[in-house]
Amino acid sequence: MCGIIGVVAHSPVNQLLYDGLQVLQHRGQDAAGIATSENGRFFMHKGPGLVRDVFRTRNMRNLTGQWGIGHVRYPTAGSACNPAEAQPFYVNSPFGLLLAHNGNLTNAEELKREIFLSDLRHVNTNSDSEVLLNVLAHELQAAANGFKLDDDAVFRAVANVHRRCRGAYAVVVMIAGYGLLAFRDPHGIRPLVVGRNDTLQGQEWLVASESVAVDVIGFRMLRDVAPGEAILIDTEGNFRSRQCAQHTVQAPCMFEFVYLARPDSIIDGISVYESRVKMGAYLAEKLKRTQPQIKIDVVIPIPDSSRPAAMEMAAILGLPYREGFVKNRYIGRTFIMPGQGVRRKSVRQKLNTIPLEFRGKNVLLVDDSIVRGTTSREIVSMAREAGALKVYLASAAPPVRYANVYGIDMPTRTELIAGERDEQQVCAEIGADGLVYQDLADLKAAVGSLNPAIKFFETSCFDGCYVTGDVTDEYLFSVENLRSEKTASADDGEDGQLDLNLVYGQDQ
Repeated sequence: MCGIIGVVAHSPVNQLLYDGLQVLQHRGQDAAGIATSENGRFFMHKGPGLVRDVFRTRNMRNLTGQWGIGHVRYPTAGSACNPAEAQPFYVNSPFGLLLAHNGNLTNAEELKREIFLSDLRHVNTNSDSEVLLNVLAHELQAAANGFKLDDDAVFRAVANVHRRCRGAYAVVVMIAGYGLLAFRDPHGIRPLVVGRNDTLQGQEWLVASESVAVDVIGFRMLRDVAPGEAILIDTEGNFRSRQCAQHTVQAPCMFEFVYLARPDSIIDGISVYESRVKMGAYLAEKLKRTQPQIKIDVVIPIPDSSRPAAMEMAAILGLPYREGFVKNRYIGRTFIMPGQGVRRKSVRQKLNTIPLEFRGKNVLLVDDSIVRGTTSREIVSMAREAGALKVYLASAAPPVRYANVYGIDMPTRTELIAGERDEQQVCAEIGADGLVYQDLADLKAAVGSLNPAIKFFETSCFDGCYVTGDVTDEYLFSVENLRSEKTASADDGEDGQLDLNLVYGQDQ
């Protein structure tokens, strides 16, 4: 999971890109980068850490120009906090390209061999984003018949990228002296939206991972980029688009709505906030239907993503809704920390209880999902320590049982608490008095009802069905081995200190 943004304006874009990355920070806290262009030259600054720490005044002054791209990184491939893998990535042949990518290529290793043996290009990192950049560069050169670039050549190149690359990808690219290119994979797994701003000087354009970036910068949300579509905006602000994939299926990632996206975003015509409210409604009905015997005094969300679902559950169940946890907003998301030891330690640093809301009560805790179970176990324990008599847990998402290979860090079944356990075993493992999971059919109904035009969702982490059709047992085994090696390496840090450096960067 990463966040990307691209802007073509009639005034300097460095501040616009910075502001956009700030509101996309939840999509990646490992590294950040901005690139701009002026008078045919590229200017770039990137590094490990949060946006506010990577960019200083001197860096911003050097990012001159009226168009550019930005990226916040959360690594699911490659190594965490390796400065060489911060994005955007750059190649100077054939035209000079800078690329920022959100997603994960499932055939990256095959493409690396093709790039080296057939395309005669060199990849310098372990990032699949650099692989994608080199595939695009090769196809641009081939489509342009040398070095004369036009719109048709750009769109033909993207069509060939779709032909060669498999997996999930939303991409923004700067083509030196030509303009901004953005495109989305043929399944539309990772989100990408377009916004516009009408000025006296002409139209300004923005593409970003989520609509919240469009809103905050002051642009007007136009639409989502369609699966397989490419958008091209030249340096004068002229906008063109073309469908570049032969076969498309709109199947957005369900976990965007469950957890990843900001609640104030709209993705593929669906309000993330409203979808989470509906998740709560379906979950409340299931709780009434399947566990009518339990007595609950209060509904408490586990901040922050679960609040809309918890409020709706409380309303339908006719129970008080209370805030029982205070969140320290200066601690990174525990879900994306590489070592289990750091996740356990950080939960107590990240959340603190308000004992008044727990003491002597039977509480229903509501979470957006249960992934590894580490956070859930600690939170149930904290609720008991705060005086709760009974602790029940409700998950707005179904059990996470399978690896996600499209850009979310869920690579091994052994790390997933529900990977090889049923609901009763998960409940016992986390120490709760009761557990209710959302049904997958209800989750699809909750989200899908807000845009009936979408017939499919990418739900592989819940059902093991991979929409791209190319994910084999052998591939999953290789990903699991890679993840195990990375986790073992991260856990080698003394007292978890190495893990914290991997998450926050040395300046944190």
